[in-house]
Amino acid sequence: MLVMSFCQAEELVCRRRVDPESPQLSKDGDIMLGGMFSFHSRWKDRQDTYMHKPLPLQCTSLNFRGFQFAQAMLFAIEEINNSTDLLPGISLGYKIHDVCGSISRGVRVAMALANGNEVVSSPSETPCARPAQVQAIMGESSSSPCMAIATVIGPFHIPLISHFATCACLSDKTKYPSFLRTIPSDYYQSRALAQLVKHFGWTWVGAIRTNDDYGNNGMFTFTETAQQLGICLEYSVSFFRTDSPDKIKKIVDIIKASTSKVIVAFLSHMDMDVLIHALSHHNLTGYQWIGSEGWIFDSQTAAMDRHHILDGAIGLSIPKAHVSGMRDFMLDVKPFNSSSNKLFTEFWETLFNCKFQQSKSSAVNQSECTGHEDLTGVQNSFTDMSLMPIFYNVYKGVYAVAHALHRILGCDQTCNTKVQLDSFTILQNIRKIQFKTKEGDDVYFNENGDPAAKYEIINWQPTENGIVDFVTVGLYDASFPADKQLNLQNKLLIWAQNSQQVPRSLCSETCPPGTRKILQKGKPVCCYDCLRCAEGEISNITDSITCVRCDPEFWSNERRDACVKKEAEFLSYEEIMGALLTAASLSGTFMTAVVAFIFVRYRQTPIVRANNSELSFLLLFSLVLCFLCSLTFIGQPSEWSCMLRHTAFGITFVLCISCVLGKTIVVLMAFRATLPGSNVMKWFGPAQQKLSVLGFTLIQVVICILWLTISPPFLFKNFKTFNDKIILECALGSAVGFWAVLGYIGLLAMLCFNLAFLARKLPDNFNEAKFITFSMLIFCAVWISFIPAYVSSPGKFSVAVEVFAILASSFGLLICIFIPKCYIILLKPERNTKKNMMGKGSQNHSESLK
Repeated sequence: MLVMSFCQAEELVCRRRVDPESPQLSKDGDIMLGGMFSFHSRWKDRQDTYMHKPLPLQCTSLNFRGFQFAQAMLFAIEEINNSTDLLPGISLGYKIHDVCGSISRGVRVAMALANGNEVVSSPSETPCARPAQVQAIMGESSSSPCMAIATVIGPFHIPLISHFATCACLSDKTKYPSFLRTIPSDYYQSRALAQLVKHFGWTWVGAIRTNDDYGNNGMFTFTETAQQLGICLEYSVSFFRTDSPDKIKKIVDIIKASTSKVIVAFLSHMDMDVLIHALSHHNLTGYQWIGSEGWIFDSQTAAMDRHHILDGAIGLSIPKAHVSGMRDFMLDVKPFNSSSNKLFTEFWETLFNCKFQQSKSSAVNQSECTGHEDLTGVQNSFTDMSLMPIFYNVYKGVYAVAHALHRILGCDQTCNTKVQLDSFTILQNIRKIQFKTKEGDDVYFNENGDPAAKYEIINWQPTENGIVDFVTVGLYDASFPADKQLNLQNKLLIWAQNSQQVPRSLCSETCPPGTRKILQKGKPVCCYDCLRCAEGEISNITDSITCVRCDPEFWSNERRDACVKKEAEFLSYEEIMGALLTAASLSGTFMTAVVAFIFVRYRQTPIVRANNSELSFLLLFSLVLCFLCSLTFIGQPSEWSCMLRHTAFGITFVLCISCVLGKTIVVLMAFRATLPGSNVMKWFGPAQQKLSVLGFTLIQVVICILWLTISPPFLFKNFKTFNDKIILECALGSAVGFWAVLGYIGLLAMLCFNLAFLARKLPDNFNEAKFITFSMLIFCAVWISFIPAYVSSPGKFSVAVEVFAILASSFGLLICIFIPKCYIILLKPERNTKKNMMGKGSQNHSESLK
């Protein structure tokens, strides 16, 4: 019974199994706020044997930044407590813990702030039902601890407001519902860094990141955006400040072996300090560093860069801020004098570089600490206020909680202290608040618990005394349109090695206009060769990935960077070939006119009268038209000239051949009339001769009309024959119509040739049929050879072939039929007699020819 009662008594008591987490700084108040900062940046590794209870985490490397963040929080709380406008009659207290940058310690501290540190509790106290120990928690400074802490306290809806955790992943409210921050998300910073790299034309860069959620997530977004902007990463490596020297040495070797001259460093200031130390041993200067807000405006990092490795660095920082009274308050170290003896001793000895007498590690050459040292004249990272924008973020976070409490408690004149505070209600009100600080800055949170994304672009410019000056050279505002978010003043920039020129970092040189990029096998897209555009294609921008084909009427110039209008080619009067053909045409016309003049002058002579003078004059007229129609083929063609040239050629040649055919029929009929009892000539007299010429010609006219009506010739721009020229041609329209015109001419020519051939041996001193036979032989030979020559000749040469065929056949008719007669008329007048013309022929024959 005694044992059972003892067991039941034990069951009514809950005992904590771990050591309590005591705050390093605390003060009671009506409403308590929690703080989690890293007063130390590292901790000693230990190997747990699981044979005994693990020892508490032993923190090392005192970090003044954590003390500054705590002071900023205390300054805001003191200012609110002394205010009569905000939370009147309500005092804010605080519990601030050192988490040493450790995720596990941060989780334990968060649980302690939420549940308290009671050693023993009974179920009757219902610890889970009572309010949390603190109403909101300020901190932590890094993303990874914030992720773990927000995961633990998220179900309790305790607001966690960070001043320096920028990982974009923390914007996910499904995972971290109670997390808020007063610093922009890295989603915007990463994209801004990529735009900054693109702005300066760097397409070949290296990347180094902190191996935690901050660095990995930030670099992921940067890489994704960089790829969209055409930027390639030669390498992307990660490390953590606690990594072994060998791993950090490998990173140094990668940098030394790289060809890129720009390095994007997504690092915390503590990791950057470790990297600078390693780079200094190898004197790796001359690289252009692009930095995230984690280190780019940290004066402590600049002070460590004694080898000027980071000179000219450029990056993003939180906009500069000034809070009246904050600097003086932060330099007042009295709050730490009331902290635990161990922390105060370490802080004081490090701050004033002295040792307390009881300290075992006291060195001979160090002065003894009194605890009343004056901070005036001390120059170290604690007195450095370069991180004032981050201190201001802590300040704004405290004020956000105060304004939310002010609204919940209805503090118009006095606050209603009877209101039961609830973490969820506080969280919801913090998300909705919007207020102005005393410096005039707007404070609000978006739906993800993030503030507006605004950055200053900082350039490290070394001064004469060796101190780095953080010069603002531009602004980035994510609320602006995409093309106006980045605003830079390039003239203010100083680059690596104190250069005034923007460094170049390309895997391959820029491809000039007139070329296109060809990727190098097995290498990133930024590594390429430049290939000249093919003929007829151009690229008018640098680094073009394709060459654009010119429009059909244009062709690429010699540099392949512009399309120029193609030269229109046609048989023109100005060129030699066109001029010669024109001269030949006019010469033929002139010769025909001279022959006509001679025939008119000697029209009463026997030789003219004996050769059917009317048909001769009509033939001469048609020859003039044949010579002149060749001119329609020369010069720039048009719609009308295309229709005119073929139809005029077809009709005039039929008229010409019809006259020759009439003369041939007359010769045959005349000799047929000499036969006894023949009455042939009355059926083919002068009237019938004229009607036959008209009839043959009308048939060709009908063919041409049908051709022009159904599918007439038209102007055609030939782009295929020559690449760099436009051949202006007259397309046939209907090929059937064209070949019908030619075929009809050929049919009449063959008929005329056959009849003349039959009459070639008729008895007469001047047998015209012989000359007609020769003329038709030349005519047929010319046009038979014309067909293959016309089909195979390109461009204007096909037109020249056609003109040559017209002139050759016209000259053949003129020379063979009329020149022998002119020869007799002018040079052998003695043969131009009736007696000589009759010769051995009968008188009836001679009379029939008249």
